[in-house]
Amino acid sequence: MPSAASDPPAGGVLYVVATPIGNLEDITYRAVRVLREVDLIAAEDTRRTGNLLRHLGIEPRRIVSFFEGNEAARSEELAGELAGGARVALVSDAGTPGISDPGQRLVARALEQGSRVEVVPGPAAVVTALVASGLPSDRFLFLGFPPRKPGARRELFAQLRREPATLILYEAPDRAAATLADLAAALGEERPAAVARELTKLHEEVLRLPLGELAAELARSPRRGEHTLVVAGAGDEVEAPEVDLETAVRELLAQGLGPRDVAARLVAQTGVARRRIYQLALSLARADGAAD
Repeated sequence: MPSAASDPPAGGVLYVVATPIGNLEDITYRAVRVLREVDLIAAEDTRRTGNLLRHLGIEPRRIVSFFEGNEAARSEELAGELAGGARVALVSDAGTPGISDPGQRLVARALEQGSRVEVVPGPAAVVTALVASGLPSDRFLFLGFPPRKPGARRELFAQLRREPATLILYEAPDRAAATLADLAAALGEERPAAVARELTKLHEEVLRLPLGELAAELARSPRRGEHTLVVAGAGDEVEAPEVDLETAVRELLAQGLGPRDVAARLVAQTGVARRRIYQLALSLARADGAAD
C-alpha cells in the first residue's frame, strides 16, 4: 500500500497554459487539448481569449475574467473550484501566465491548499527576445517592467551596473526611449543591447545596437507594440566607481543641496540605494546643524 506521502493531491487541477505571443500557430497540441477539456478557463481578457478559442474551434464550458484588478478575490473563488474537483485553465493575454502577468497568486494559493498544478509550457516574450538578441543566454536576469518614476528607475539601473548576467526588461512603447536613455546613462552608451517588438508577428523587428544608439533611434522614430529590451551584462572592465560616499555627500550639502537632492544626484553615480544615501545626507546635515 502506498504511503500517504505518495498519494496525489486532493481536489482539482490548475493548468497554467501558455498561449501565443503573436502568431496563433505557436500553440501546442497539449494546450489545445487542455483548453478543450477543462471545466473552467480563467482569462486575463475574456474577449481576447474568446477570439483564440474560436480560432482553435473550442467552445469553453465556462470562462471567467482573471486580471490584476480582481486577482485577489478571483484566486479565492478559483481555489474553491479546485477544492471541489474542478479542472481550471489559467491563461493570460499572451505568453505564459505569471510572467509579468496575473497568475502567481493563484498558483501559490492552489499549492497551499494541496491542489495539483500543471504548467503547459509554450511561448514567452522574455525567452524569445533573449535568443533573438544574439546576446549571451547562459545567464540572464529578468526584471519585468521597470519603475515608471524616473528616479526609481535610474536607481534600479545604477545598482545593476556590475551585474554580469544579460538583463531583460519589458517596456511600453511610450516609455521605451526614456528607459533606454536611463540604461545608457547607468550602464554606458556602448553597452551592447537589443530591442525586440512585435515578436512572431508580421512586422517583427529586432534592433541590435549599443544602448546609446538605441535610445537615440527610438527617440527619433518611436515604435508601436510592447517592447522587450535585452542588455548585455557587465564585463570585467566594469569596476566599482571610486567614490567616497561620505565625502561626496558633504560636498553636495556644502553646495546648498538638501538630502533628497543629494540622494538623487549620487544614486546613478555610485549605484548605492537612494534611501541609504538620503539617510546619510540627513544624518550629516543634522550633525552639521547641531555643530553650528
